[in-house]
Amino acid sequence: MKRLQVFGLLIFTVMWTLGHSAALAANGLALHGEPKYPATFAHFDYVNPDAPKGGELRLAAIGSFDSLNPFILKGVPAADVSMLYETLMEASLDEPFSQYGRLAQDVEVAKDRSSVAYQLQPEARFSDGTPVTPDDVLFSFKTLRDSGHPFYRSYYKDVAKAEKTGPHGVKFTFKEPGNTELPLIMGQMPIFAAHDWKGKDFAATTLTPILGSGPYKVKSVDPGRSIVFERVVHWWGENLPINKGRYNFDTIRYDYYRDATVALEALFAGKYDFRLENSAKNWATAYTSPAVKNGLIARKEVPNELPAGMQGFIFNTRRDLFKDKRVRQALGLAFDFEWGNKNVAFSAYKRTNSYFANSELAASGLPSADELKLLEPYRGKIPDEVFTQTFEEPKTDGTGNIRDNLRQATELLSQAGWTIKNGTLVNAQGQPFTFEIIDSSPLFERWIQPYARNLERLGIKVTFRVVDSSQYQNRLNDFDFDMTIHVFPQSISPGNEQRDFWDSSKADQKGSRNLIGVHDPAVDALVEKIIHAQSREDLVTACRALDRVLLWGYYVIPHWNYGGYRIAYWDTFGQPNVMAKYGFDPESLWWADPTKEKKIRAAQERNR
Repeated sequence: MKRLQVFGLLIFTVMWTLGHSAALAANGLALHGEPKYPATFAHFDYVNPDAPKGGELRLAAIGSFDSLNPFILKGVPAADVSMLYETLMEASLDEPFSQYGRLAQDVEVAKDRSSVAYQLQPEARFSDGTPVTPDDVLFSFKTLRDSGHPFYRSYYKDVAKAEKTGPHGVKFTFKEPGNTELPLIMGQMPIFAAHDWKGKDFAATTLTPILGSGPYKVKSVDPGRSIVFERVVHWWGENLPINKGRYNFDTIRYDYYRDATVALEALFAGKYDFRLENSAKNWATAYTSPAVKNGLIARKEVPNELPAGMQGFIFNTRRDLFKDKRVRQALGLAFDFEWGNKNVAFSAYKRTNSYFANSELAASGLPSADELKLLEPYRGKIPDEVFTQTFEEPKTDGTGNIRDNLRQATELLSQAGWTIKNGTLVNAQGQPFTFEIIDSSPLFERWIQPYARNLERLGIKVTFRVVDSSQYQNRLNDFDFDMTIHVFPQSISPGNEQRDFWDSSKADQKGSRNLIGVHDPAVDALVEKIIHAQSREDLVTACRALDRVLLWGYYVIPHWNYGGYRIAYWDTFGQPNVMAKYGFDPESLWWADPTKEKKIRAAQERNR
């Protein structure tokens, strides 16, 4: 299970109050107005501050791992290993755009957002007892920028200077003012100990735990098979307001399984405790275990208010086969979502129609006047439909008869130079239209098979190949694929990460998240408008404009979204009474209930 903390995936935006004449020290930052929680707050509203400590949480992961360093391009890191490390600031899960001090005691942001400065908590300690110092912060910044995963270089490229300002102070000065998100990006930087890296190569994979300051440390590792974390006794940050009532389990264990089907059976057998179910078919048909029927395994659907982002079949436009937009549009016409949703997913989903689906950031209708101001400079360079049409995914009646869609697809392929010969689609050189879809899991095969049959009717041959997780990650890093299934997650407030998704400078940078290979000056410019938005209104406008250009580029065959989490768990846990709106994190918010656990374990023993 990947960690569900929204602040682990998302980079939040900050806008400093314009009325100040100079930088102002504060414990928290908010996008608009003041943060929800005052400097004297005791704990987040969505925790149980009196949650007991103890017990074990057992979780499942799929595939394998070969590294305990999650900050580099090489290797596949162990599940949740990032919990060993802390950041300067911490995002709350019940506000869209607020953060509070973690390793940092307070933060100062210049009025023009040209710099950010932090004062560290004097009590902050790594798990070996050594203090967290400004030198560690500067070392972490330089190491991530120079030797870390390429996206760190993208995030930190606008930092002109990093300096120590006192025994507990550090300051980052930016190359230019106006990047509203950059102060928060610096606050999300993981901090590790400089002394722990003497004589070591940061860019190399390692199975030796990296020293961190977080609530857990590694207890044991069975490479590729399991990893166990143990709670740090007398952890320095346990009584900070942001941590009160959190990190309650004494140990958190991950066991690795070959695939999701095996993992589901392991849940029913009591091998682990909690599962996030991503398959609508499984949710509808597979939970028939006696433990489920008897109420020992609880099932819940947990709603959220998060943008769904974009999941879909993505094209690698570096391939000659997919360079023509008409070809990409034609292949989208062959995907029958309505039939698949009814017959494969039990009508559980709605079609994704935006890169910012399920949020106010999604484009709808025709462009507004403010959007047109951003789009007009690119008229003639972006699809004309951006200005004149509302984008809609092709629809079917769900019967499996998509003759009209295939007729449109055939016309588009003909315009792009493809013709049918002896039942095979070929180009002017007589080369057949064939490609491969890869993934690290067989889960999507039941969607791909009917899609492949529709493509076959167009004369196209497609194969589906499941590769192991390490090979899959390496192939993505090297852009060595034709098509794959991918998710571009979005926060409530997008920012600098959009460069890594779409910017031309990332199209040929191996390891970037521009997997599609988008290379469009208009997209680049709109990404910069998002990053430098000075108000929520400007941000929404820029996101909607970018959404339109990406949609009409046909870079993705969109899938679907659900708008919540499906969870199943052995009913041994206590849970807070209040659910956070913008994240779901049982590892940090739940706790072991000894009374429930005793009952469940006894039932498991009887059934063995």
